[in-house]
Amino acid sequence: MPATEPQAPKAQPPRPFALAGVSMRELLASCAAAEAVSTPPRLPDPAPVKEPVRHPRAA
Repeated sequence: MPATEPQAPKAQPPRPFALAGVSMRELLASCAAAEAVSTPPRLPDPAPVKEPVRHPRAA
């Protein structure tokens, strides 16, 4: 190839995507907070049903 012909630029491999300025700890904390906010509250455990105490002299 003669030196006078312009050469096509070589294709660069794609760079990995990263958010600048966000640590992994902050990212995980925000995910945990979002999950906690979006999860509906748990229903309370049902109370055990107690039999009424009968008096020994009751009919």
